[in-house]
This record gives sequence, structure tokens and C-alpha cells, in this order.
Amino acid sequence: MTQFPFSAQPKTLFYSACIAASLLSGCASSNAPQTPTATAAVNQFDDARHRLIATAQDERNTTALLPYLTHPEARYRQAAALALASVQDKTATLGLQPLLNDADPAVQRAAAYALGQTGDSSAVVALAARVAATPTSGQRYFYEALGRCATLTSLRQLVRAGASSADTAALAGQAWGLLRAGIRGVTSEAAVSRAVALLDQRNPLAARRGAAFTLARTPRLDLTLYQAALTTATTDPDAITRAAATTALGKVKNPAIAPALVALARRDPDYRVRVSALRAMNATMYGPVKEAAWEATTDPSAQVALTAAEFFLAHASGEQGILFLEKANKLSNWRVRATLLAAALKVGGTERGAIRNAIEQRYTAASDPYEKGYLLKALSEDPAAYEFVQKATFAAGQPLVVGSYGIEALVAIRRLPDFPVAQHAAFALTMRRAMASGDVTLMSTAAEALRDPKLDLRRLLPDLSFITTARDKLVLPRDLEAWQALQQTLDYLNNKPATPTPVAKAASHPINWAVVGTIPAGQRVLLTTTKGDITMQLHVNDAPGSVASFVELVRQGFYNNKTFHRVVPNFVAQGGCPRGDGSGSTDYNLRSEFGDLRYGEGAVGLASAGKDTESCQWFITHAPTPHLDGRYTIFAQVIQGMNVAHRLDIGDKIVRVELVR
Repeated sequence: MTQFPFSAQPKTLFYSACIAASLLSGCASSNAPQTPTATAAVNQFDDARHRLIATAQDERNTTALLPYLTHPEARYRQAAALALASVQDKTATLGLQPLLNDADPAVQRAAAYALGQTGDSSAVVALAARVAATPTSGQRYFYEALGRCATLTSLRQLVRAGASSADTAALAGQAWGLLRAGIRGVTSEAAVSRAVALLDQRNPLAARRGAAFTLARTPRLDLTLYQAALTTATTDPDAITRAAATTALGKVKNPAIAPALVALARRDPDYRVRVSALRAMNATMYGPVKEAAWEATTDPSAQVALTAAEFFLAHASGEQGILFLEKANKLSNWRVRATLLAAALKVGGTERGAIRNAIEQRYTAASDPYEKGYLLKALSEDPAAYEFVQKATFAAGQPLVVGSYGIEALVAIRRLPDFPVAQHAAFALTMRRAMASGDVTLMSTAAEALRDPKLDLRRLLPDLSFITTARDKLVLPRDLEAWQALQQTLDYLNNKPATPTPVAKAASHPINWAVVGTIPAGQRVLLTTTKGDITMQLHVNDAPGSVASFVELVRQGFYNNKTFHRVVPNFVAQGGCPRGDGSGSTDYNLRSEFGDLRYGEGAVGLASAGKDTESCQWFITHAPTPHLDGRYTIFAQVIQGMNVAHRLDIGDKIVRVELVR
């Protein structure tokens, strides 16, 4: 990717060459933040100590941060603790634990958050003691941290801690603590029972939400015994609680829940609940729910309509494919239509050839690259479409997006049980061709196929040198995701331990403090899209490196005319990829900044391939997504135009992004 020059926009603050040595022992690095000459604070980083703390966080320098935990001023103790929440170094646990009893409540909360982010089970005793103490304003932080660090043994303490409490903060804290443990797979029957009890509408909203998310997000639960309570929870006055409870209802192993899901899919006023109801439906209840699902394919919300089409693709049985073809042809939304066409081809029947031909004709006539991609995805349900998809994937001069969808479709076709044995060798050569293409998405997808033991490609391609050759042509950190895919494949095929990911160090792209100095604490951004305008507010105090990078790209016009390439109903709308398929990046990576922020509705986060690999892609959440908390940098919040964000779909354009007052 071409590197863009720095913005020539004048700066409002200038920095001297050095920070006073008394602020931090040792000499400052060449990129150390420097003392401003201006007197008016633009944001908290007008303070030199805050810049030093943020720089140490960015450099993952625990040693530099630890002295600040005992600083006389509470604001620096708090900042250092929050910095350690991003560093996540267990050697800081002993230094953080005393701050749970700090005189300043904000420091207590920051320490609890940092301990939870570190996930060190050795902090359980201190956290449990804090939970058992007199309730404070930071009660939820202590419970959540305990949940993040809990083992099955300490989970019992978490379950007991709030069981007899009438304190609303304790009830909410316990619910969210159970969620944090549950997301990690740490649960028990007592924990599940307690979460169900917290769904009672007499409990505070925060407790009900936390409990509903606990039951929705904890893996491998069988909630059949709690059907009645979950059904009641789907009538909660709060739509977010209803949506999460509806997801949890899908873990009831009883087809008798079908009428409740049908009612929610048809009548709930919030589209996110309707999406959850459709997702909770499964093959065992296909007959009783299919009419409601058919109705949902024409729902006013495109997200609901798509989810309904996905239900048929996943669960349709006993139907003729021609029925889905006829219904698809009546729809105007191309994404919903293409998904139903995939269902038609998957169900098949005597008209399967005609269905395949109809999809191929639509592909030829389509002009939108994303629609073309979805039609190739639809064709992946039929082995007979292999040659058509292969030609489309490698056609010269087409948008990158088409090839990206095409290579995924080819691998999906190969995984079909009726893929002809006679074509196995040809498929292997196609994967080798993709690896040699130089296209990072084709290479990544081919690499994943090569290490799939079910495909047995090693037998057909014994010489692995072509993978090494392809890997060595990648440019880091720009092509990090492709590098990861190829290296994982080489390690797997050579029976070697996993190679650590070469995460870029702070020195390769340090925080640009000159840019940070130009960003007001309440800086707004106007995002103009083909669906309407969205206004976001940047969190420069919580994520200075991420915000500075975003602002630099905005000033360069980097995001103008990009697309939203990924939209998952009731989850996220994601854009900012220079390729338009999710594989694009800048030629630098950022370090993750896990400030004391949560993924509520309209949170704006940076996409990544793992900690400290963020770049230019970002996403907007449709609803609270607590399983993302502390794992993906939040750098902004939608403050106006959330109704537009809910309507975004794949292929919608980011017309321009601009900084506004």
C-alpha cells in the first residue's frame, strides 16, 4: 500500500526537545512526549506526565509505569493503573492490588479494571475481599474483575457474594461478574441459576442486562430447565435485555419454544430482538416457524430480512429448491436475494441445474462487486458450479472483492461431500495458483485450505516451498494477517510449534504527540455515507495513539469513498479497508489501547488480528457487545445518526469523513 504523507495542517501546540528527567527516571526515548509551550489544555495530554504514562503504555514498559502507582497525585495513580490494563503484564499484579483500597474511588476502579484485564488468578483473594467489603461506587468494577480472574473455585465466592444483597450496585456487579467468568467458559449450575434469578424484572436494569448477557454469551449451556424464566425475560421493557434473553432462549433444547420465538420475530418492535428470535430458531422447529421466517424475509429492516434468509440457508428441509428461487426473484434486496438463492441451490431437487444457471446469469448481469461476490458465495452450494466460480475468481481486471469471495467459494465447494474425487488434484493446483497470485486474501484463504486435514492437500502438494516463497514476498506489518495464515500453515504442515506473531513495536510507529496536541477532548467527526450522516466523538484521552492515527488518515482523505465491507445483523458495521474486502491495512500497526470504556450501542472500535495489530479498519456496534470489552480498542462513540448506522449494509459508501466542531 502507498504510504500517505503526514498532514501539512498547522499544529496548535509545539513541544520542546526533552522532558524533565525528574518526571521519570532515565532518559526519554527519541519519541518521548515533550513539554508544550501553550497554556490552554486541549486534552489531558497537555500534561507531560500523562504523555509519559501513555508512552510507557504504548511501549509496554511496565517498569516505567509501576512507580506511578504510588505517586502522591491520584490522577497519575489512576492513569498508570489504566495504562497497565492495556499492557496486561502479570508482574504488575502486586503493585495494583493495594490500589483496590486507595483513598480515591477512581483509582480503586482503575486498579480493579487493570487486574481484570490482566486476568491473573493470584488477584482473586484481594478482589474477593473487596467485593465482600462495604459497597462503594466501584462495586461493579470489583465484581467484573473477579469474574475475569475467577477459577471454578473462586466462582463460588462470586455467586455467594451478591446472593443476599439488596444493594443495586452489588446486584449489577454480580451479574456482570458472572458474565465475565462465563465468557471465559468458567461457569457452574449455581452460577447459571443465579443469573436466571437476576433476570427478574424487580431487579435493576444493569443487573437484568448483565444476567441476560451471561446466559446468552456463556458457551455450551443447556437452559432447558429455565425455559419459563427465559420466556418471561423476553417481555422485559428493555430491548437489549429482551434481545439477549431471546438469544439465551435458543439454548433451550425443547421445540416447544417455537411459538414464543415466532411471536418475537413477528411482533417485537426492536429489530435486534427480531434478529435474535430468528437466530434462536433451529432445524428441529422448522415446520412451526418457517411461515414466520418467510414473512421476515420482507421485514422493513434489511438486517432482519437477511437473518431470515440465513435461517433458511442453514435449516431448510423437505422443500424444493425452485420454491426458494421463486421467492428470491421477488426480492429487491440483493443480499437477502443471494442468500435465498444459496438456499435454493443447497436444497436442490430436480431443478438444481436451472437454479445454478439462474444464479450464474445474475452474476453475469450484476454490476455491484459485492453482489457478484455474494452470488459466487451462493454457487458454493453446488459442486457443478466449480468451473464457473474458478474462472470468475481469477478473471483479469475485476475488483479485488470479487476474487476474495470467489476463493472462499472455491474452498467451500471443495468441502462439499459430493465434490468429485477426479477434481481433487485440480483443486490443489488452484490453491497453489492462489498462493502465487500475490493477492493477500487469495493467499490467506488458500493457506487455510492447505492446513485443513480433511482436504488432505499435503498429499497432492508435497513440496511446500511455494508457501515459503509466497510468505517471503509479504511486507510486514502491512500484510500481517496473510503472514499469520501462511506461517500457521507452514508450522502445521511441518509439525512445528506455532511461530509467534511478529507484532510491530512502538518504535516503528510511535504516538504522534504533535497530532494529539491538535485534537480537542470533545473532537467530533462527521461521517457522510450513502445512507445518511453519522456524527462520532473521539476518545482522545482514552486512546491517544488510535485517535491520532485516525485523525491523520481523515486529514489525508484516506477514508473518502471507502465502503462498509462487513455488516453482521445486530452486531457491527465495519469499514475503512483500502481493499474493500477486510484484508487491507496501512503500512503500520498500532498498539491496543484498552481504556475504561465499554462496547455499548454505537461504540466505534478498531478491527485487529490480535492484540497490538490495529490499523485503519473500524466498526460501529449495533447494540452492546460486552464480549468485545477490553479486547478491541474503542476510540470513538456515535453521538448522532445511530439510526443511519442501523441501516448500513455491505457496499454502502463512506462518501467522506471530516473533523467538525
